[in-house]
Amino acid sequence: MAINRYQTVQKLKSNNLYGTFKDHILIRNNIDNGIISYKEYVTLSNDRLDVIAGREYGDSQYWWIIAAASKIGWGLQVPEGVQLIIPNISQVFTILYS
Repeated sequence: MAINRYQTVQKLKSNNLYGTFKDHILIRNNIDNGIISYKEYVTLSNDRLDVIAGREYGDSQYWWIIAAASKIGWGLQVPEGVQLIIPNISQVFTILYS
């Protein structure tokens, strides 16, 4: 079962709405500080973050980790030639959920 990106987000208005998602800041800061290792990947034509996540992590639901690490928006489709940061998923989970 995948870990939901909203798992650590506070709920608002009687638990009906999610607050601000801040895990992307933790991911980026820990990559920049050398705490989370990563590999780089340059996108090809028709690459999608969910497909890349499925290939790299075995679960397409982790596309948001690659988006956060790569400082890109939340769209799944990315143009050809974009340099992605693909962080070590075990280190990401340790930072976010321990």
